[in-house]
Amino acid sequence: LESNLLTQPWASVRFGESAFLAKVCFRDTAYILLISDLSGVWYESADAEAVRQRSKELNKRLTVQVSSFLHRLHNLMCPLLAGQPDTTTSFSCHRTAGGLNLHVKSELSGLPFYWDFHCCPAPVEMVSRHLVRPLIQMSLVLQYKVQELTSLLLRKDAEIEDYRESGAALSRDRLRTEPFREETFQQNFMAEVRSGAT
Repeated sequence: LESNLLTQPWASVRFGESAFLAKVCFRDTAYILLISDLSGVWYESADAEAVRQRSKELNKRLTVQVSSFLHRLHNLMCPLLAGQPDTTTSFSCHRTAGGLNLHVKSELSGLPFYWDFHCCPAPVEMVSRHLVRPLIQMSLVLQYKVQELTSLLLRKDAEIEDYRESGAALSRDRLRTEPFREETFQQNFMAEVRSGAT
């Protein structure tokens, strides 16, 4: 289940005033949820028996198969992660001493439907696998792409300058560009990164 979670993209979600990144994977007999506010990372993995017991506690008037229950949860969570939550469903979260709880309130077959995700702190290896390593890999790829584009722009500027020295002129002055300044670009880029981090 967790290996399948690796293929799921992170999504940005808000619960009240709090912003989170989350990803989830559902199967017919289990689910796993990973959620982070970039200060902490929490997760819950629940099998069929855990889902059955909690559904009995929270939904005494509902009698449904575990697979149907998980399918309903999937249909509630996926629109939320896609930025299109169901207007008849509410989500809220609160931190506890040992983790983070996500509360879901909706309807199923005309009856109230409740669910609580009880998330505990994610192990270091899980945080590394799902968050740290992908971010570092993406950062390295972006650095390589920036170096490639920088090199291309410098070559383009040299090409344009060669045309100018050969007597070529622009037919439309609005197409004129300033030469690329690598040092200025790097300074502006780092300033934006620092302002984004704060």
